[in-house]
Amino acid sequence: MMHLGEQEQFLPYNGEVLIFKLSKAEHAEGAADKTMNLCVRRMAFNRDTKLFVQKSSGVFSMHASHLKIEIICCSCTVDSRTGIILPCILMKKKKRNNVVKYLLVLLHSSNKFELSFHFKLDYEMKEDIRLFPGPSVLWRHANKLFYISPDTCTILSAPVQLSSVVWTGEIEDEGTVVLGIRTACLPETEDEDEFFTSDRAIWGSEFFAYAIETQKMLPGTCFMPHAYSRVVSSVCVCKNEMLKKQLRVSLVAVTQKNQLIWFQDGLPKGVCELPYEKPYSVRTAVTSSKDLLFIVSFASGNTCAVQRRDSLQVASKWQKVKSVVVDDFIGCGSEQLLLLFKDDSNTDVLSMFKITDLGEINYVSGINYKPNVPAAEGLQENGLLTVQALERRLQAGCTSVRELQQHLRLKKRVILQSCRALIDLVEERAHILPTAREEGLVSLWDDVENPPHSLSKETSLASKVPEHFIEKMWQRVVGDSLVVGVKLTESFYLSLSDVSLSLVMDQEFSLISPIIECRNKIIKLNKAFSALAVSSCQIEPPPKKMKLDLHSKNDLNKEAPEKCSRVQLDGEKTVVAVTSLSPLLAFHRVCCIVLLHAKKQKHWNGSLQESKKISVLCGKILLSLEDISTGKYSVKMQRDNNYCTGSMEDILAVLAVSVRFSFQIVSSDWTLTPVNSWLLREMECTPFKACHDNIFCHKAGNVYGTIFNWSLKHPFEGVLTLFCRNLTVLFQCLHSLTRILPPSCDVKLLRYGSKSLLIEQLALALEKEMLTWRNSFFPKESKADNSLTWGNEPDKKINDAPLASLLGSVEGVQQFRKKLQSEREECVQSMNQTMNGALYQEITLKIAEAQLSSDRIVWRLSKS
Repeated sequence: MMHLGEQEQFLPYNGEVLIFKLSKAEHAEGAADKTMNLCVRRMAFNRDTKLFVQKSSGVFSMHASHLKIEIICCSCTVDSRTGIILPCILMKKKKRNNVVKYLLVLLHSSNKFELSFHFKLDYEMKEDIRLFPGPSVLWRHANKLFYISPDTCTILSAPVQLSSVVWTGEIEDEGTVVLGIRTACLPETEDEDEFFTSDRAIWGSEFFAYAIETQKMLPGTCFMPHAYSRVVSSVCVCKNEMLKKQLRVSLVAVTQKNQLIWFQDGLPKGVCELPYEKPYSVRTAVTSSKDLLFIVSFASGNTCAVQRRDSLQVASKWQKVKSVVVDDFIGCGSEQLLLLFKDDSNTDVLSMFKITDLGEINYVSGINYKPNVPAAEGLQENGLLTVQALERRLQAGCTSVRELQQHLRLKKRVILQSCRALIDLVEERAHILPTAREEGLVSLWDDVENPPHSLSKETSLASKVPEHFIEKMWQRVVGDSLVVGVKLTESFYLSLSDVSLSLVMDQEFSLISPIIECRNKIIKLNKAFSALAVSSCQIEPPPKKMKLDLHSKNDLNKEAPEKCSRVQLDGEKTVVAVTSLSPLLAFHRVCCIVLLHAKKQKHWNGSLQESKKISVLCGKILLSLEDISTGKYSVKMQRDNNYCTGSMEDILAVLAVSVRFSFQIVSSDWTLTPVNSWLLREMECTPFKACHDNIFCHKAGNVYGTIFNWSLKHPFEGVLTLFCRNLTVLFQCLHSLTRILPPSCDVKLLRYGSKSLLIEQLALALEKEMLTWRNSFFPKESKADNSLTWGNEPDKKINDAPLASLLGSVEGVQQFRKKLQSEREECVQSMNQTMNGALYQEITLKIAEAQLSSDRIVWRLSKS
């Protein structure tokens, strides 16, 4: 709504500017002038010329005689008959005897005016004049509130006393509401909140809200505290809603202290110091960047725009502004500010203007836009579209980040619950699963109280683990690594496969993930200690990496945020886990639970029938800074009569944390005798008492602690294996070795093992693959299996007999024919067998595992 005190006035409507002007009608010379015209011009912004051009016009004639006619205010409001928003103009005619006649006129899209209604008063309306839907007129006079609508055409008075009106608008479920300020009306009883009563008593004034349609009072504290009633001059409600029968309001208010304050549900949330004095109105604008701007007008003719992002701050300010209006003047789908500046030299109200959204849109009058150079406009439009697209991408990225953070929080909760369930399972405690509602999830099926049969079955399987299955559990500290080993009994170890260890922190540290990350290595040591082979994680060829994603334990370890890994020794039946030590020492003292995971195998008639996953609690280990400082778990490698006294646990700990490198050394002209001398003399190595083929380096410096294994196939060829801490130690050892080798020696790195060993492994893998195929599709005992459906079985089974005895007589020939026919039918039926989905999935998995094993060995053999 605009309060207008000049001859030519304007109003924004649907992206256009409506200019209203009162003028006398032109008559013949000498005729009496008794008619006054209300003229309107519709002005639209032309993006080619960057000027406002007239689209159409209209005239409304009124009988004036010698009376004075003025425009009081104009605004766009709803016509209750059609629900369409129309421009409304309120005018007054002064008559004799201090009688004032007021007319409310509507402007339709066809530029035709319609007199909505008129009324008379014996005084002039001067304070808080507002137009609201109907259209209706509201004003304040002698601290009373009056209003009139076209439905009644009667002036009504609200039963309230007020000193000012700061806002009029629509509230959900309440209709038109007036927010005003009045002298505090203190209650005689103590039913109201004591805080608000004392607040009003201190300031002597209060906010109140009056609903015109329902004629009831609303609590003013939903808008602002009463303490602000002495300083607030204008309010703009940004959002209101009725939530659980309680009014929630978000608004901004300008004060006489030159401040803009943001209120949310009756409480101040932000404040901004305004650059000028005496602000009298505030309105909002939503720009193309979805920014909410607050436009504040001042009595001095200045204007400023305040942005609300992280906080309220002045974004821009202008001086000598005649008026500022908000609408979509360039037709881009968002709002812009139209600033009209004072210009005494030009009578056209649209001669000096500026259209801006404080972003890419910026049109200023007076700039010579040449029509033959459209590049500037195209560049501006392209820049605007680019910025909008980038903003949408940024918003989408922020949404994705929030969703990812929510997913990570959910994943962490699931991991913690899984770890607690695992610990309860191995300790044979009943684990109560949280409901979907407690975890913030949506259940896809009905929650059941009783656990599923499979869970109880797995629990019973875990309880069948023999009591004495551990011979020894030990721990060692090697550098910055903690090595934990579990030696199993031979009878228990032989019934397991896919054995691994995991370390779980005690439940005392509930805010962090309890699973400790462990490195993955596999060490194989034969019982006679005559040969040593150590390999890191099984390396798969790139084309085969996704072959068994759902079942490969290595891939499962990659998916989990905290990995559990193992070191396995065949001869000693010892499973070893390696983890970083420093994160554990951050807790000064920590207790870890050691869990063993494996597949327990069942055998029937000499063949493997099934395997089930089990988890066994091996025990707990304690670790503290005092133990580390005193060297309680340190590796001790001392010389004793040309032998290294390191125990088997010390050897395994060093091997577990070391990196293995194997080199094939071939000499065509000289024997490789110098290698032994180099190891014993220059590298100062001594063999282990428990394993003579493996020697420990005692030489001072970086190479100390390196383990060597020298295997001589014949005097001209051998394999040297090194277990060293890092590549620097490896290069030092090789540099020292090359100085004592004959010049004709050929040294080759064996990345994946020797060819002879790989060939032997490939033969075994191919044999296993062939047996898997045969046993899967041609099992003799599968006829009695309920999961397979066969055709009609032969009525009789013919006993095997020597072929010569069968063909010696007619009866024998007939019997041989029957046997041959029976085998033919059995073969056809075996090729046409059907099976259920579970059995097919199991067979496919077995075949894929066998193929993956052989393919991996072939790939390693090709790289050797």
